[in-house]
Amino acid sequence: MAEPGFDRHMLEALVCPATHSALIYDAERQELVSRAAGLAFPIRAGIPIMLIDEARQIKAD
Repeated sequence: MAEPGFDRHMLEALVCPATHSALIYDAERQELVSRAAGLAFPIRAGIPIMLIDEARQIKAD
């Protein structure tokens, strides 16, 4: 059930490039979510794409 290639321990070292805040791993969508910035960064082939231009905007709940 774990997604191949993505090391969840990497979350300890990664921060949002826009706000430098913590990220939340969304396994279902294969994204790293920054609630502070309202962005979701994709994970492709196990590699987080930490570029603001590649991020999906999310709406605050």
